[in-house]
Amino acid sequence: MSVVLVTGGTGVLGRALVQQLNGRADVRVLSRRASDDPSVVQGDLDTGAGLEAAVAGVDVIAHCASAADYRRPRHDVEQTRRLLLATGGRRPHVVYISIVGVDKIPFGYYKAKLECEDLIEDSGLPWTVLRTTQFHDLALFFLQLMTKLPVVVVPKGFQGQPVDVGEVAARMAELVLGEPAGRVPDMGGPRIEDSADLARAYLELTKRRRPVVHVPMPGKVMAGFRAGHHMVTGDGTHGQRTFADYLREKVRPDGSVDAPYTLRR
Repeated sequence: MSVVLVTGGTGVLGRALVQQLNGRADVRVLSRRASDDPSVVQGDLDTGAGLEAAVAGVDVIAHCASAADYRRPRHDVEQTRRLLLATGGRRPHVVYISIVGVDKIPFGYYKAKLECEDLIEDSGLPWTVLRTTQFHDLALFFLQLMTKLPVVVVPKGFQGQPVDVGEVAARMAELVLGEPAGRVPDMGGPRIEDSADLARAYLELTKRRRPVVHVPMPGKVMAGFRAGHHMVTGDGTHGQRTFADYLREKVRPDGSVDAPYTLRR
C-alpha cells in the first residue's frame, strides 16, 4: 500500500481527497500543528520546519495546499519550493492540482500557479499535474459576496464552468494511485454557465430579490476570461454534478446557506 502525504489536507479539496484515499493508501496529512492523530504529520510549508521528516518514507505527495492569497500570490511558489527541497535525494511522485488557464490569463495568482507547475516539472521528480476549472464552492463564495449589495453587479460576457470538488478528488485519487503521467487532460464542470444566470438562480433559491446588472470589465485579465481560457472546451474530462445540483443541496428551506470557506485577506 502506497504512503501518500497530502498537503492542504484540511482544505476543501484536501479533505475530499483524503476521504477518497482512505482504505486505498496509507494517508498522512501535513499540518503545521502537532496532533495526537497518527495520520497527521507536522511540517510547516511557510518555514520549512519539519518538512524533511514529513516526506520521509513517502511514495506520493498530493500537493493540494494553496494560500489563495491574491495580494501575495507568490506565497504558493515559496511553499512549493520548500516542499520540493525537503524531498532531498528521495523521489516521491508529486501530484499537483492547478487551474485551467494559468498559462493564458495574466492574473497574478494564476502566474504563481504556473510557476509552481514549472518548479515541479523541473524538479527531476516523477510528477503529474491536473488543471481544473473553479470548484462549485468558489462559485458559491463569490455569489454570496456579489448578492450582499442591493444591486448584483456581474462582469459582462463572463462565463464559468464550475466543477464538483468530490469529482475532482476522485480524479486526483486515480492519479495519486497511478503512475506519473505529466500533464493530464484538464477537468471542468458539465456546463458552461453565464454569471448572471448563476446569480439569478442563487437569488431565487435564497428567497431574495435583487436586480442583476452586467458591467463591462476592462483589462487583459478580464479579456482572458471573456475569451474562455479558464474553461475546458476541447479535449478534457468533465464532471457530472451541475452547480444547480450542488446549490439545491446547500440551501436550507429558509433560504440560508453557510459560506463554503473564506479567502485570505
